[in-house]
Amino acid sequence: MNSMKDISKIIEYPKEGILSKTIHKASKIDITLFCMPAKTKISEHTSTREGYIYVIEGKGIFCLEGKNIKMKPNIFIFMKENAVHSLKAEKNTSFILTLF
Repeated sequence: MNSMKDISKIIEYPKEGILSKTIHKASKIDITLFCMPAKTKISEHTSTREGYIYVIEGKGIFCLEGKNIKMKPNIFIFMKENAVHSLKAEKNTSFILTLF
């Protein structure tokens, strides 16, 4: 397995929908790149695992348990397991989701 990835080379925004690419998958950790085109949404949902979101580029809103967090480059968000959350991309937005 290659131990280095240049994330900037795998960011791409689809014309429709949201693109997700698995970067790393192991028994206790999953790391996924998400690319959300402008004006796309991920509706309210939960995850059974704790996680971190690291915003690479773009602009949007991450709603975490009723609190709106501005998504912009270099923002790091911690999410507890079973936390209700949703996302809205105002501009093309990419982020890394790490679940553990």
